[in-house]
Amino acid sequence: MGKKVLVLGTGAQGTTVAKRLDLEPNVDKIICADYDEAAAKELAGELKKAEGFFCDASKKDQIVKLIEGCDLVVNALPLAFGINVIEAALEAKCNYQDFAAPEGFEDTWEKCMYKLLTEYNEKFKEAGILGIMGTGSAPGTMCVVARDTMKELDECDSIYMLVYEGVEAKRFQPYWWSPVTALADMDDLPVAWIDGKMVNTKPFSLPIVRNIDYVGYPVRFVEHAHDEPFYVGMRADDLFKGCKNAYFKYGGVGIEFAEPLSRAGLLKHDPVEVNGVMVDPHEVILKALPHPPRFAREIKEIIDEGLVSDTGAFVCEAMGKKDGKDVRVESHLFAPGFVDSFEKFGVTGEQYLTGQGGFLFTKLFINDQLDQTGFISSAEMTEEANDKYLEYAAELEITIERRIVWDDPYYEKQGPVKEFKPWWDGETITPVEL
Repeated sequence: MGKKVLVLGTGAQGTTVAKRLDLEPNVDKIICADYDEAAAKELAGELKKAEGFFCDASKKDQIVKLIEGCDLVVNALPLAFGINVIEAALEAKCNYQDFAAPEGFEDTWEKCMYKLLTEYNEKFKEAGILGIMGTGSAPGTMCVVARDTMKELDECDSIYMLVYEGVEAKRFQPYWWSPVTALADMDDLPVAWIDGKMVNTKPFSLPIVRNIDYVGYPVRFVEHAHDEPFYVGMRADDLFKGCKNAYFKYGGVGIEFAEPLSRAGLLKHDPVEVNGVMVDPHEVILKALPHPPRFAREIKEIIDEGLVSDTGAFVCEAMGKKDGKDVRVESHLFAPGFVDSFEKFGVTGEQYLTGQGGFLFTKLFINDQLDQTGFISSAEMTEEANDKYLEYAAELEITIERRIVWDDPYYEKQGPVKEFKPWWDGETITPVEL
């Protein structure tokens, strides 16, 4: 008998998952649900196996009612609703997938993650179900790539997870995903795993430069709030070969837009007086940001106007030892770019990689490739499930190129790092309380 799946949220990610599920032979029924009932019904109307429903995710009982009889609930809602969906999944004893990392369990993000990966891990085990979070492209695909990279090492010293967003339109379009999420991440404290300890760094700090051949010019990467270092740090000894340092660093158009705003204090929510009126500078900047293109006609307009560049990089670097020798292992992920994604699939490159990357976790669920129980991150799947994920990814033109370098003076060849004078108070690196 085929699977029944509840997809909560009919934005770009939920829509992609629902459409892909409609093509899967192991799926009999898809429930599409959203606060925007019309959007849910419109999406379901385009599919053969789906029905659309209204759901107010602030009310757990409404979620429980929709989950009844489902094998999996895919949470593509804003972070604040995660706690309700997780509790509903536990009550219904239904497997759970989250594109992001839900909030609301503790007073800090780090404490929330720790609680999910410990206390809720035990709750999900007791219920005999699996919950997995961080299942987009980054985090998600990046975590799978990092795990796969570990195959080439006996010991791991450091992992750098690097994303460069080099797609730039002639029009003003700094972000290709939710500007609300993008701007919040730019102002949030990044987490890193340094010297075997969980720490917070400062946004845009600790820059590095990499010369990536297919980009064609040096790329500057900086600290950015993301889940991956936390996931690696939690399982450093048993899954990441004793990794002592793990960083997520980001570069490109979005960083270049946000960094000077941050230095000017304009990403903060602290009200400032302007001509006798108190304003929230963060909200002012957010108001000026355009929404990302969602529909094919919008994407085509941008392509017709012209792109300044259509490039990017998605790299996991791992340094350590193999057979007693120092080695650097680079895993470069390749996927269709902006124009290629539109010509082949009618979406942007960001929509393609995040949507397909997320769906592949769903595909593992519905094809019974995940035999774990508990609540885990996307970095904690079994090696067999990890391999299957990459096999599925290759079928969707998402592939890895592995580069292994022995005893190479790599970092001496990199360009000089430009670090702006810190504009924050206090230390760059501070310990995290879990």
